[in-house]
Amino acid sequence: MLPQRMRKALLFFITITIMGSAFMDNKLYAQDPEFSQFYANPLYLNPAFAGSARCPRICMNFRDEWPAIPGTFVTYSASYDQHVDGLNGGVGLLLSQDQAGLATLTTTCASLIYAYQLTVSRTFSISAGFQATYMEKSLDEGKLNFGDMIDPRRGFVLATSEQITRSSIATPDFSAGLLGYSKNLFFGFAADHLTQPDESFVGVGSPLPMRLTAHAGAMIPLSNHYSQDDQVTISPDVLFVKQQDFTQLNLGFYLMKGPIVGGLWYRNQDAIIALIGFQKKSIRMGYSYDITVSKLTEATAGAQEISLMFIFSCRPKIRHYRTISCPSF
Repeated sequence: MLPQRMRKALLFFITITIMGSAFMDNKLYAQDPEFSQFYANPLYLNPAFAGSARCPRICMNFRDEWPAIPGTFVTYSASYDQHVDGLNGGVGLLLSQDQAGLATLTTTCASLIYAYQLTVSRTFSISAGFQATYMEKSLDEGKLNFGDMIDPRRGFVLATSEQITRSSIATPDFSAGLLGYSKNLFFGFAADHLTQPDESFVGVGSPLPMRLTAHAGAMIPLSNHYSQDDQVTISPDVLFVKQQDFTQLNLGFYLMKGPIVGGLWYRNQDAIIALIGFQKKSIRMGYSYDITVSKLTEATAGAQEISLMFIFSCRPKIRHYRTISCPSF
């Protein structure tokens, strides 16, 4: 068995070279970054969440995938949304950046979102969200390694014959989502990359696969205390994501006792996610750690994620408008 240091070096080597080797087939295969605290990044999860808190809301998120291997996958996200009475719905702005392989491949996105909100009955409401995105991918060619660059004795010292026609891509992208909710139940569906934009760096079509997301959950009170600090609530939730051949299923629950939130999740044959959070009036903070259960456990050190949310005060609720009751992490 290889020593731990050598295994880390090997994984780092694979992370960098796999990007270069993908061009051997004239295509670059990729999937979108995923957040373990998906409700802490509601606009990224589903554009129908825009304005769901009614008052102005700011969300900031940071995820470090495989922190034991520096510079592998680091993702940042920030968003703003609020309900606008005159538009009968919510508006939002979502910014995100994903850096892979010591920023060898960087994806930056800026999205504008509108979500129409409709009260169907006294107990049930729906929200339909639409998202327009400007997406830019940039490639640092100096950090790419190809198979024909390897000298048997000296390593990566030869020139490559691979041709990269462009080092950056800018393209529009579109998404849509639907959200249904009552007092204690909620469910949603989102479809991202509806037009499957081309993200090839070598002039050959490489469409970004559509990402389909389904999520559902419930808020179940476990106590009858009227004081928020004494209230105990459990929220079982499920998340399913499919993007081409990639599928992800998250099963777990949140447990809330006053301002303290805990969570435990299982992500299909990949990780157990533990979460601790704090929520009080206008501020909510969360930290989660993905405990890898595959053979990569010792080498990668899992993944860690930090979220911060601010909900600002605003005018009293308008008649017939219902805010969604769901977890914030």
